[in-house]
Amino acid sequence: MKLAADTSLLAMEAQAVIWTRMMQIASGRGSAAENMLMVTEKVSAFAEAAMTVAAGGSAHKVVRGYRRHVRANARRLRHK
Repeated sequence: MKLAADTSLLAMEAQAVIWTRMMQIASGRGSAAENMLMVTEKVSAFAEAAMTVAAGGSAHKVVRGYRRHVRANARRLRHK
């Protein structure tokens, strides 16, 4: 049950970050650097998740890691 709840929270938090980024881009506040960071962060987060799974980590640990990255993105975007 905890995994399902955390996965649902991850989905909502990620959508909020996507919405914030799209609003910044639409209002002209987006930057090429932010766009590049968006891509590199996704690759890095995936690699981290893959290493967690390869090391025997649980799905819950993977979701927690993704949520940590999404929260960091949300904080950074709020301060731009």
